[in-house]
Amino acid sequence: MDKIITEDEQKAAVKTLERLISVPSYNQSAEEGAPFGRGIRNALDEMMKICDELGFKTYEDPDGYYGYAEVGSGDKIFGVICHLDTVPAGDLGKWKHDPFKGTVINDAVYGRGSQDDKGPGIAALYAVKALMDQGYQFNQRIRFIYGTDEEILWRGIAEYNKKEAPIDSGISPDAEFPLIYAEKGLQQSYLVGPGTDQLKLNLKNAFNAVPDSAVYDGPKQDEVKAALDRHGFEYTSDGNSITVIGKSVHAMMAPEGTNAVLRLAIALDDVFDFKPLDFIGQLFKEDATGSNVLGDVRDESGQLTFNISSLEINENETRMQIDLRIPVTIDRDNLLAKLSEQVAAYDLKYVHFDYLAPLYVPKDSKLVQILMKVYKEQTGDVNAEPQISGGATFARTMNNCVAFGGMLPTTPDYMHQANEQWPLPDMYKAMEIYAQAIKKLCVD
Repeated sequence: MDKIITEDEQKAAVKTLERLISVPSYNQSAEEGAPFGRGIRNALDEMMKICDELGFKTYEDPDGYYGYAEVGSGDKIFGVICHLDTVPAGDLGKWKHDPFKGTVINDAVYGRGSQDDKGPGIAALYAVKALMDQGYQFNQRIRFIYGTDEEILWRGIAEYNKKEAPIDSGISPDAEFPLIYAEKGLQQSYLVGPGTDQLKLNLKNAFNAVPDSAVYDGPKQDEVKAALDRHGFEYTSDGNSITVIGKSVHAMMAPEGTNAVLRLAIALDDVFDFKPLDFIGQLFKEDATGSNVLGDVRDESGQLTFNISSLEINENETRMQIDLRIPVTIDRDNLLAKLSEQVAAYDLKYVHFDYLAPLYVPKDSKLVQILMKVYKEQTGDVNAEPQISGGATFARTMNNCVAFGGMLPTTPDYMHQANEQWPLPDMYKAMEIYAQAIKKLCVD
Protein backbone atom coordinates (compact mmCIF):
# COMPACT_ATOMS: atom_id res chain seq x y z
CA MET A 1 0.00 0.00 0.00
CA ASP A 2 1.55 3.30 -1.16
CA LYS A 3 2.09 5.95 1.46
CA ILE A 4 -0.18 9.00 1.17
CA ILE A 5 1.19 11.51 3.70
CA THR A 6 4.36 13.35 2.63
CA GLU A 7 6.97 14.96 4.83
CA ASP A 8 5.77 18.41 3.75
CA GLU A 9 2.23 17.56 4.85
CA GLN A 10 3.54 16.33 8.19
CA LYS A 11 5.37 19.62 8.75
CA ALA A 12 2.34 21.66 7.71
CA ALA A 13 0.08 19.75 10.08
CA VAL A 14 2.44 20.38 12.99
CA LYS A 15 2.59 24.11 12.23
CA THR A 16 -1.21 24.26 12.11
CA LEU A 17 -1.53 22.38 15.38
CA GLU A 18 0.88 24.83 17.02
CA ARG A 19 -1.30 27.65 15.70
CA LEU A 20 -4.48 26.13 17.13
CA ILE A 21 -2.96 25.30 20.52
CA SER A 22 -1.95 28.95 20.83
CA VAL A 23 -5.65 29.87 21.06
CA PRO A 24 -6.68 28.96 24.65
CA SER A 25 -10.14 27.40 24.50
CA TYR A 26 -11.40 26.24 27.88
CA ASN A 27 -14.91 26.94 29.14
CA GLN A 28 -15.48 30.45 30.51
CA SER A 29 -18.37 32.85 31.08
CA ALA A 30 -20.76 33.25 28.17
CA GLU A 31 -20.69 36.33 25.96
CA GLU A 32 -22.80 37.35 22.99
CA GLY A 33 -21.90 34.97 20.17
CA ALA A 34 -19.67 32.98 22.53
CA PRO A 35 -21.87 30.70 24.65
CA PHE A 36 -18.88 28.98 26.27
CA GLY A 37 -16.59 31.99 26.51
CA ARG A 38 -14.56 34.14 24.16
CA GLY A 39 -11.61 31.72 24.05
CA ILE A 40 -13.64 28.85 22.62
CA ARG A 41 -15.27 31.16 20.06
CA ASN A 42 -11.81 32.39 19.06
CA ALA A 43 -10.70 28.78 18.52
CA LEU A 44 -13.79 28.11 16.40
CA ASP A 45 -13.08 31.22 14.32
CA GLU A 46 -9.46 30.16 13.90
CA MET A 47 -10.43 26.61 12.91
CA MET A 48 -12.77 27.92 10.23
CA LYS A 49 -9.95 30.15 8.87
CA ILE A 50 -7.63 27.14 8.75
CA CYS A 51 -10.19 25.06 6.87
CA ASP A 52 -10.87 27.92 4.43
CA GLU A 53 -7.15 28.23 3.75
CA LEU A 54 -6.92 24.49 3.04
CA GLY A 55 -9.71 24.62 0.45
CA PHE A 56 -12.68 23.36 2.43
CA LYS A 57 -16.15 24.91 2.29
CA THR A 58 -17.01 26.12 5.78
CA TYR A 59 -20.01 27.10 7.85
CA GLU A 60 -19.85 28.68 11.30
CA ASP A 61 -22.92 28.83 13.50
CA PRO A 62 -23.53 32.56 14.08
CA ASP A 63 -24.28 31.89 17.75
CA GLY A 64 -20.91 30.19 18.20
CA TYR A 65 -22.07 26.68 19.07
CA TYR A 66 -20.39 24.74 16.25
CA GLY A 67 -18.83 24.90 12.84
CA TYR A 68 -18.14 22.52 9.99
CA ALA A 69 -15.91 22.22 6.95
CA GLU A 70 -16.48 19.90 4.03
CA VAL A 71 -15.21 18.75 0.69
CA GLY A 72 -16.80 16.57 -1.97
CA SER A 73 -20.36 16.35 -3.24
CA GLY A 74 -23.42 14.14 -3.12
CA ASP A 75 -26.22 13.33 -0.71
CA LYS A 76 -24.19 11.12 1.61
CA ILE A 77 -22.05 12.60 4.38
CA PHE A 78 -19.05 11.00 6.05
CA GLY A 79 -18.47 12.84 9.31
CA VAL A 80 -15.27 13.46 11.27
CA ILE A 81 -16.48 14.64 14.67
CA CYS A 82 -13.97 16.74 16.64
CA HIS A 83 -13.99 19.23 19.50
CA LEU A 84 -12.10 22.47 19.94
CA ASP A 85 -12.62 23.04 23.64
CA THR A 86 -10.08 21.77 26.16
CA VAL A 87 -9.87 21.47 29.90
CA PRO A 88 -8.05 24.37 31.62
CA ALA A 89 -4.29 24.18 32.07
CA GLY A 90 -4.64 23.74 35.84
CA ASP A 91 -1.62 24.48 38.01
CA LEU A 92 0.80 26.31 35.70
CA GLY A 93 3.61 25.51 38.11
CA LYS A 94 3.42 21.87 37.03
CA TRP A 95 4.01 22.72 33.37
CA LYS A 96 7.57 22.75 32.06
CA HIS A 97 6.59 25.04 29.16
CA ASP A 98 3.77 27.39 28.25
CA PRO A 99 0.63 25.24 27.74
CA PHE A 100 -0.78 27.70 25.21
CA LYS A 101 2.22 28.35 23.03
CA GLY A 102 2.18 25.21 20.90
CA THR A 103 5.80 24.17 20.59
CA VAL A 104 7.75 21.15 19.35
CA ILE A 105 9.96 19.94 22.21
CA ASN A 106 11.83 16.63 22.30
CA ASP A 107 10.11 15.39 19.14
CA ALA A 108 6.60 16.04 20.49
CA VAL A 109 3.99 18.76 20.01
CA TYR A 110 3.57 20.30 23.43
CA GLY A 111 0.53 22.16 24.81
CA ARG A 112 -3.04 21.91 26.01
CA GLY A 113 -5.14 20.13 23.39
CA SER A 114 -2.24 18.40 21.65
CA GLN A 115 -3.79 15.02 22.49
CA ASP A 116 -7.35 16.05 23.39
CA ASP A 117 -8.58 16.87 20.80
CA LYS A 118 -6.94 19.55 18.68
CA GLY A 119 -4.08 17.28 17.64
CA PRO A 120 -6.10 14.33 16.34
CA GLY A 121 -8.54 16.71 14.63
CA ILE A 122 -5.69 18.37 12.75
CA ALA A 123 -4.17 14.98 11.88
CA ALA A 124 -7.44 13.86 10.29
CA LEU A 125 -7.90 17.21 8.53
CA TYR A 126 -4.48 17.03 6.90
CA ALA A 127 -5.10 13.41 5.94
CA VAL A 128 -8.05 14.58 3.84
CA LYS A 129 -6.06 17.57 2.57
CA ALA A 130 -3.40 15.14 1.31
CA LEU A 131 -6.06 13.20 -0.59
CA MET A 132 -7.40 16.45 -2.07
CA ASP A 133 -3.94 17.56 -3.18
CA GLN A 134 -3.25 14.22 -4.82
CA GLY A 135 -6.39 14.52 -6.96
CA TYR A 136 -8.62 11.89 -5.42
CA GLN A 137 -12.34 12.32 -6.10
CA PHE A 138 -14.62 11.62 -3.16
CA ASN A 139 -17.79 9.57 -3.54
CA GLN A 140 -19.58 11.55 -0.82
CA ARG A 141 -19.16 14.70 1.19
CA ILE A 142 -16.53 14.55 3.94
CA ARG A 143 -17.58 16.88 6.72
CA PHE A 144 -15.43 17.89 9.69
CA ILE A 145 -17.80 18.84 12.50
CA TYR A 146 -16.37 20.94 15.33
CA GLY A 147 -18.06 20.89 18.72
CA THR A 148 -17.26 23.46 21.38
CA ASP A 149 -18.48 22.01 24.70
CA GLU A 150 -17.26 18.41 24.81
CA GLU A 151 -15.53 18.79 28.17
CA ILE A 152 -18.68 20.04 29.92
CA LEU A 153 -22.23 19.34 28.67
CA TRP A 154 -22.05 18.75 24.89
CA ARG A 155 -24.35 21.70 24.16
CA GLY A 156 -22.48 22.65 20.99
CA ILE A 157 -22.90 19.28 19.30
CA ALA A 158 -26.52 19.18 20.47
CA GLU A 159 -27.13 22.43 18.56
CA TYR A 160 -25.50 20.92 15.48
CA ASN A 161 -27.82 17.93 15.62
CA LYS A 162 -30.86 20.19 15.99
CA LYS A 163 -30.00 22.34 12.99
CA GLU A 164 -28.00 20.25 10.51
CA ALA A 165 -28.39 17.17 8.35
CA PRO A 166 -27.38 13.86 9.94
CA ILE A 167 -24.28 12.07 8.73
CA ASP A 168 -24.48 8.62 7.16
CA SER A 169 -21.34 7.29 8.82
CA GLY A 170 -18.24 8.65 10.44
CA ILE A 171 -15.46 8.65 13.00
CA SER A 172 -14.54 10.67 16.05
CA PRO A 173 -10.75 11.03 16.47
CA ASP A 174 -11.04 11.51 20.24
CA ALA A 175 -9.96 8.21 21.78
CA GLU A 176 -7.39 5.64 20.75
CA PHE A 177 -6.78 3.09 18.04
CA PRO A 178 -7.78 0.55 16.93
CA LEU A 179 -11.37 1.76 17.48
CA ILE A 180 -14.21 1.84 19.99
CA TYR A 181 -17.44 0.31 18.70
CA ALA A 182 -19.37 0.39 21.98
CA GLU A 183 -19.55 3.03 24.70
CA LYS A 184 -21.66 2.49 27.77
CA GLY A 185 -24.62 4.73 28.52
CA LEU A 186 -23.66 7.59 30.85
CA GLN A 187 -26.15 8.49 33.57
CA GLN A 188 -25.32 11.28 36.03
CA SER A 189 -27.74 11.88 38.88
CA TYR A 190 -28.23 12.85 42.51
CA LEU A 191 -29.51 10.98 45.52
CA VAL A 192 -31.23 13.51 47.76
CA GLY A 193 -32.54 13.08 51.29
CA PRO A 194 -33.15 14.82 54.62
CA GLY A 195 -30.53 16.77 56.50
CA THR A 196 -29.25 16.41 60.06
CA ASP A 197 -27.66 18.61 62.71
CA GLN A 198 -25.35 15.78 63.84
CA LEU A 199 -22.60 16.56 61.32
CA LYS A 200 -21.78 18.66 58.29
CA LEU A 201 -19.99 17.53 55.13
CA ASN A 202 -19.17 19.42 51.95
CA LEU A 203 -17.30 16.85 49.86
CA LYS A 204 -17.71 18.12 46.29
CA ASN A 205 -15.94 16.52 43.33
CA ALA A 206 -16.48 16.05 39.61
CA PHE A 207 -19.06 13.46 38.57
CA ASN A 208 -16.53 11.58 36.47
CA ALA A 209 -13.70 11.16 38.99
CA VAL A 210 -13.16 8.82 41.92
CA PRO A 211 -12.14 11.17 44.77
CA ASP A 212 -8.68 10.62 46.23
CA SER A 213 -9.23 12.57 49.46
CA ALA A 214 -12.05 13.44 51.84
CA VAL A 215 -11.69 15.84 54.77
CA TYR A 216 -13.72 15.67 57.97
CA ASP A 217 -13.50 18.45 60.55
CA GLY A 218 -16.64 17.74 62.55
CA PRO A 219 -17.38 16.24 65.97
CA LYS A 220 -16.36 12.84 67.39
CA GLN A 221 -13.07 12.71 65.49
CA ASP A 222 -11.54 10.17 67.88
CA GLU A 223 -14.45 7.80 67.25
CA VAL A 224 -14.20 8.39 63.50
CA LYS A 225 -10.48 7.60 63.55
CA ALA A 226 -11.16 4.43 65.51
CA ALA A 227 -13.71 3.40 62.86
CA LEU A 228 -11.24 4.13 60.07
CA ASP A 229 -8.65 2.00 61.88
CA ARG A 230 -11.11 -0.90 62.24
CA HIS A 231 -11.77 -0.84 58.51
CA GLY A 232 -8.09 -0.49 57.65
CA PHE A 233 -8.64 2.77 55.80
CA GLU A 234 -5.66 5.09 55.30
CA TYR A 235 -5.92 8.62 56.68
CA THR A 236 -3.96 11.47 58.21
CA SER A 237 -4.93 13.71 61.13
CA ASP A 238 -3.55 17.05 62.29
CA GLY A 239 -5.66 17.34 65.43
CA ASN A 240 -8.18 19.63 63.77
CA SER A 241 -9.35 17.47 60.89
CA ILE A 242 -9.08 14.02 59.36
CA THR A 243 -8.13 13.46 55.72
CA VAL A 244 -9.05 10.08 54.29
CA ILE A 245 -6.69 8.97 51.51
CA GLY A 246 -7.90 7.32 48.31
CA LYS A 247 -6.75 6.75 44.74
CA SER A 248 -8.26 8.78 41.93
CA VAL A 249 -9.21 7.24 38.60
CA HIS A 250 -11.75 8.14 35.93
CA ALA A 251 -15.29 7.10 36.85
CA MET A 252 -15.41 4.68 33.93
CA MET A 253 -12.69 2.69 35.76
CA ALA A 254 -14.12 3.23 39.23
CA PRO A 255 -13.43 -0.33 40.51
CA GLU A 256 -9.69 0.32 39.97
CA GLY A 257 -9.69 3.36 42.27
CA THR A 258 -10.07 3.87 46.01
CA ASN A 259 -12.96 6.18 46.83
CA ALA A 260 -12.03 8.40 49.79
CA VAL A 261 -15.57 9.80 50.10
CA LEU A 262 -17.00 6.29 50.47
CA ARG A 263 -14.37 5.34 53.04
CA LEU A 264 -15.11 8.39 55.16
CA ALA A 265 -18.87 7.77 54.88
CA ILE A 266 -18.46 4.16 55.98
CA ALA A 267 -16.55 5.29 59.06
CA LEU A 268 -19.05 8.03 59.82
CA ASP A 269 -21.89 5.53 59.55
CA ASP A 270 -20.25 3.55 62.37
CA VAL A 271 -20.35 6.66 64.56
CA PHE A 272 -23.57 8.50 63.67
CA ASP A 273 -27.14 7.19 63.48
CA PHE A 274 -28.34 8.67 60.18
CA LYS A 275 -30.28 6.69 57.61
CA PRO A 276 -28.88 8.22 54.38
CA LEU A 277 -25.38 7.31 55.61
CA ASP A 278 -26.61 3.74 56.09
CA PHE A 279 -27.05 3.52 52.30
CA ILE A 280 -23.29 3.74 51.88
CA GLY A 281 -22.17 2.14 55.14
CA GLN A 282 -24.50 -0.85 55.12
CA LEU A 283 -25.55 -1.41 51.49
CA PHE A 284 -23.31 0.19 48.89
CA LYS A 285 -20.03 -0.05 50.84
CA GLU A 286 -17.06 0.16 48.43
CA ASP A 287 -18.57 -1.77 45.54
CA ALA A 288 -17.98 0.43 42.49
CA THR A 289 -19.86 -2.03 40.28
CA GLY A 290 -23.06 -1.34 42.20
CA SER A 291 -23.67 -5.07 42.64
CA ASN A 292 -24.77 -4.67 46.26
CA VAL A 293 -27.52 -2.32 45.11
CA LEU A 294 -28.46 -3.46 41.60
CA GLY A 295 -27.07 -6.97 41.22
CA ASP A 296 -24.54 -8.07 38.62
CA VAL A 297 -25.30 -5.82 35.62
CA ARG A 298 -23.21 -6.64 32.53
CA ASP A 299 -23.21 -7.54 28.85
CA GLU A 300 -20.60 -7.73 26.06
CA SER A 301 -19.66 -4.10 26.72
CA GLY A 302 -18.65 -4.93 30.28
CA GLN A 303 -20.00 -4.46 33.79
CA LEU A 304 -21.87 -1.49 35.21
CA THR A 305 -19.73 1.03 37.09
CA PHE A 306 -21.24 3.12 39.89
CA ASN A 307 -19.29 6.09 41.28
CA ILE A 308 -20.38 8.20 44.24
CA SER A 309 -18.15 11.24 43.86
CA SER A 310 -19.67 13.84 46.18
CA LEU A 311 -21.40 13.84 49.54
CA GLU A 312 -22.97 16.92 51.11
CA ILE A 313 -24.76 16.84 54.45
CA ASN A 314 -26.16 19.82 56.31
CA GLU A 315 -29.17 20.54 58.50
CA ASN A 316 -31.43 20.93 55.46
CA GLU A 317 -30.38 18.21 53.03
CA THR A 318 -28.22 15.24 52.13
CA ARG A 319 -27.01 15.11 48.54
CA MET A 320 -24.92 12.43 46.83
CA GLN A 321 -23.61 12.80 43.29
CA ILE A 322 -23.51 9.59 41.24
CA ASP A 323 -22.11 8.51 37.88
CA LEU A 324 -23.35 5.29 36.27
CA ARG A 325 -21.76 3.74 33.17
CA ILE A 326 -24.52 1.43 31.90
CA PRO A 327 -23.76 -1.53 29.59
CA VAL A 328 -25.10 -0.92 26.08
CA THR A 329 -27.94 -3.48 26.00
CA ILE A 330 -29.24 -2.93 29.55
CA ASP A 331 -32.73 -1.42 29.92
CA ARG A 332 -32.00 1.93 31.56
CA ASP A 333 -35.56 2.58 32.74
CA ASN A 334 -35.72 -0.73 34.60
CA LEU A 335 -32.30 -0.15 36.12
CA LEU A 336 -33.18 3.31 37.40
CA ALA A 337 -36.53 2.12 38.73
CA LYS A 338 -34.70 -0.51 40.77
CA LEU A 339 -32.21 2.08 42.00
CA SER A 340 -35.02 4.42 43.04
CA GLU A 341 -36.69 1.62 44.97
CA GLN A 342 -33.48 0.64 46.74
CA VAL A 343 -32.49 4.15 47.82
CA ALA A 344 -35.99 4.98 49.03
CA ALA A 345 -35.44 2.53 51.89
CA TYR A 346 -32.71 4.90 53.11
CA ASP A 347 -34.84 8.07 52.84
CA LEU A 348 -33.15 9.03 49.58
CA LYS A 349 -34.79 10.12 46.35
CA TYR A 350 -33.32 9.60 42.89
CA VAL A 351 -32.99 12.86 40.88
CA HIS A 352 -31.94 12.88 37.21
CA PHE A 353 -29.21 15.27 36.05
CA ASP A 354 -27.88 14.21 32.64
CA TYR A 355 -27.83 11.23 30.30
CA LEU A 356 -25.85 10.26 27.21
CA ALA A 357 -27.21 7.31 25.25
CA PRO A 358 -24.76 4.47 24.50
CA LEU A 359 -22.80 3.95 21.31
CA TYR A 360 -23.07 0.61 19.55
CA VAL A 361 -21.95 -0.18 16.01
CA PRO A 362 -21.76 -3.95 15.36
CA LYS A 363 -18.27 -5.37 14.96
CA ASP A 364 -19.28 -7.00 11.69
CA SER A 365 -20.47 -3.71 10.15
CA LYS A 366 -18.77 -2.45 6.98
CA LEU A 367 -17.46 0.62 8.80
CA VAL A 368 -15.78 -1.33 11.59
CA GLN A 369 -14.40 -3.97 9.24
CA ILE A 370 -12.77 -1.43 6.91
CA LEU A 371 -11.30 0.66 9.71
CA MET A 372 -9.88 -2.40 11.46
CA LYS A 373 -8.36 -3.68 8.21
CA VAL A 374 -6.62 -0.36 7.56
CA TYR A 375 -5.36 -0.10 11.13
CA LYS A 376 -3.86 -3.58 11.02
CA GLU A 377 -2.20 -2.94 7.65
CA GLN A 378 -0.68 0.33 8.81
CA THR A 379 0.56 -0.84 12.21
CA GLY A 380 1.21 -4.56 11.78
CA ASP A 381 -0.93 -5.15 14.87
CA VAL A 382 -2.72 -8.13 13.32
CA ASN A 383 -4.23 -9.28 16.62
CA ALA A 384 -5.96 -5.97 17.35
CA GLU A 385 -9.65 -6.13 18.21
CA PRO A 386 -12.38 -3.47 18.33
CA GLN A 387 -12.72 -2.09 21.85
CA ILE A 388 -15.48 -1.16 24.28
CA SER A 389 -15.34 1.80 26.64
CA GLY A 390 -17.02 3.31 29.65
CA GLY A 391 -15.92 6.71 28.38
CA ALA A 392 -17.86 9.05 26.15
CA THR A 393 -16.96 10.55 22.77
CA PHE A 394 -18.94 12.53 20.23
CA ALA A 395 -19.23 9.31 18.20
CA ARG A 396 -22.29 8.43 20.27
CA THR A 397 -24.08 11.57 19.08
CA MET A 398 -24.05 10.53 15.42
CA ASN A 399 -25.43 7.76 13.24
CA ASN A 400 -23.13 4.82 12.41
CA CYS A 401 -20.09 6.46 13.96
CA VAL A 402 -17.19 5.04 15.99
CA ALA A 403 -14.27 6.49 17.94
CA PHE A 404 -11.14 5.93 15.83
CA GLY A 405 -7.81 7.15 17.20
CA GLY A 406 -5.96 9.36 17.37
CA MET A 407 -3.78 7.88 20.16
CA LEU A 408 -1.94 4.65 19.45
CA PRO A 409 -2.12 1.99 22.19
CA THR A 410 1.55 2.76 22.98
CA THR A 411 1.13 6.55 23.17
CA PRO A 412 1.70 7.89 26.71
CA ASP A 413 -1.53 9.37 28.06
CA TYR A 414 -1.19 13.08 28.83
CA MET A 415 -4.85 14.01 28.38
CA HIS A 416 -6.14 16.47 31.01
CA GLN A 417 -2.72 16.49 32.64
CA ALA A 418 0.11 18.97 32.98
CA ASN A 419 2.67 18.78 30.15
CA GLU A 420 0.19 17.43 27.61
CA GLN A 421 2.08 16.45 24.45
CA TRP A 422 1.76 14.25 21.37
CA PRO A 423 4.91 12.50 20.07
CA LEU A 424 5.47 13.41 16.42
CA PRO A 425 5.99 9.81 15.21
CA ASP A 426 2.59 8.91 16.69
CA MET A 427 0.96 11.95 15.09
CA TYR A 428 2.43 11.06 11.70
CA LYS A 429 1.26 7.46 12.01
CA ALA A 430 -2.26 8.66 12.87
CA MET A 431 -2.25 10.92 9.80
CA GLU A 432 -1.39 7.99 7.54
CA ILE A 433 -4.02 5.75 9.15
CA TYR A 434 -6.68 8.44 8.67
CA ALA A 435 -5.66 9.04 5.06
CA GLN A 436 -5.75 5.36 4.15
CA ALA A 437 -9.04 4.79 6.00
CA ILE A 438 -10.84 7.75 4.44
CA LYS A 439 -9.53 6.80 1.00
CA LYS A 440 -10.95 3.33 1.49
CA LEU A 441 -14.32 4.61 2.70
CA CYS A 442 -14.79 7.73 0.58
CA VAL A 443 -12.80 7.13 -2.63
CA ASP A 444 -12.43 3.43 -3.49
